[in-house]
Amino acid sequence: MSNELSSLVKFGQVSRQFYHPEPGMDTASLTRFEKIATVIEETPQEGAEVAARRVAASIERCVAERGRCVIGLGAGRCALSVYDQLVKLYFADKVSFHNVIVFNLSELWTGKAPALYSEQSTMRRLRERLLNKIDISDDNIHTFALSSPDQSVHKMCSDYEREIDECGGLDLVLCELTKSGSLAYNDPGSMSNTNCRLTSLSNDTRTRIAESYRCDVAPMTAVTLGISNILMAREVVCVAWGVDSAKAVSESVEGPCSEHAPASYLQVHNNAVLFTDIAAASRLTRLEFPWRVTSCVWDKRLVRRAAIWLCRITGKSVLKLTSKDYNDNGLSELMVIYGGAYQVNLQVFNDMQSTITGWPGGKPDADDSSRPERALPFPKRVLVFSPHPDDAVVSMGGTLHRLVHQGHDVHVAFQTSGDVAVGDDSMLRCIMVMRRIAKRYGVTIN
Repeated sequence: MSNELSSLVKFGQVSRQFYHPEPGMDTASLTRFEKIATVIEETPQEGAEVAARRVAASIERCVAERGRCVIGLGAGRCALSVYDQLVKLYFADKVSFHNVIVFNLSELWTGKAPALYSEQSTMRRLRERLLNKIDISDDNIHTFALSSPDQSVHKMCSDYEREIDECGGLDLVLCELTKSGSLAYNDPGSMSNTNCRLTSLSNDTRTRIAESYRCDVAPMTAVTLGISNILMAREVVCVAWGVDSAKAVSESVEGPCSEHAPASYLQVHNNAVLFTDIAAASRLTRLEFPWRVTSCVWDKRLVRRAAIWLCRITGKSVLKLTSKDYNDNGLSELMVIYGGAYQVNLQVFNDMQSTITGWPGGKPDADDSSRPERALPFPKRVLVFSPHPDDAVVSMGGTLHRLVHQGHDVHVAFQTSGDVAVGDDSMLRCIMVMRRIAKRYGVTIN
């Protein structure tokens, strides 16, 4: 995860001052649109390390104050990286789990009585990544009594809540904020007053489970602690990594409290914190529109982003933006720097115009200082990834033709097995046609 490409790309686009403010910077102003405390690190690994240290500190504090720490643990993929870091802290003698009591936040449910440690089990995942590697007693590990018959599911959930209460309630919850904005298996549509219950899983969640657990079919239901159970914890630590989580992070942190993004209910918790990497936080205002919350160090890229944003909200083309548009939308300092709206518009227009080229692979023997692609080396080897056989043609057929015509070595990788949107017979038919056409024109296809 530390080498995730999306994080590295975002890292190159975002100034450090926006996600790691300097001590003298007005952090309250920078984060004024954020309703959940959000800690942004450069990579998922760094985020997991910081989150793990936060959890370790909470354990130490609770044990010192009450003699034990009661934790609710989720088994989402983002949370697993935090468990890996907690194991490292444990072996470094920086945290002990001897006085920790763990409650499983959720478990997949098939309607029968599955083995607790089957392939599709959150408890199995928690044991493999954390519990079997630390000094915690089996007596301090609690999960759902899935041997219960269907008619006693409600009682099982009530008993589970009672177990938590008998331990003094949850001191800490550690879970993932998923790309659908859910917590545990509280999918969109879950209200803030939901308790421990049996719940149906959305198609998105089932797809995510199938991918995560590497199974063909995911269960349709799960038992989970509800939003109200999570909100009753004294502290909530959430994690989210990757650009796929960016929309959910933005809606949960800066949007209204809504059942459409159940994680948004953390806004009403007085001790909740979200740890993200740059990619997952990329749609927060301080990263996507920093000029709305602070003074910026303007470079060409940031000026271009601001002007394009202004075009979108005013409905105007870049050359028609006026001084009033810039003033009304908090971009007056751009006019001071460039000497007026016209100069800003012209700068952005020229920058955008220079990205248009008839040589997508770079033009040899030409000045490439203002071109989007370097001239050398030439020819280039080009690898195009196409989700489906038609995407390469529909989305960039002209560009592919131009690259081949200009002498580059072009390869297309079709990213489908033919079992979802495209049938095997259709895929084979396309390949046969391509080979016949290639043979006619003397082109070799491997």
